[in-house]
Amino acid sequence: MIDTRTHGIIDYVTGVLLFVAPYLFGFATGGVEQWLPQLLGAMTIVMSLITRYELSVAKVIPLKVHLGVDIASGILLAASPWLFGFADLIWWPHLLVGLMEIAIPLLTDRDTHVGDTHRRAGRR
Repeated sequence: MIDTRTHGIIDYVTGVLLFVAPYLFGFATGGVEQWLPQLLGAMTIVMSLITRYELSVAKVIPLKVHLGVDIASGILLAASPWLFGFADLIWWPHLLVGLMEIAIPLLTDRDTHVGDTHRRAGRR
């Protein structure tokens, strides 16, 4: 299993990778093939900043919700070349990172106690 700290590191790296991939791999055309991974990358970083795990700045979103969004965005990203009709231009980064975005949450330990002390302290 992947611990939540490692998952957080993977999230931030993936978010940056998704944002710069169109420039690195030559598909910065201004179309959906560019802006979808960039949008999902930005969303990944923002969501990581507010998830209840070690590497966030605000413990707002439960980890299980975060992991569900990861899986949904991975499915969208993996299917996007065929869903939006740009598979003839580029498909492999979307498919590979999308499949990774599906696999990583499924392999992440969902039991985290980050934020529990904040909630308990607030009840006193």
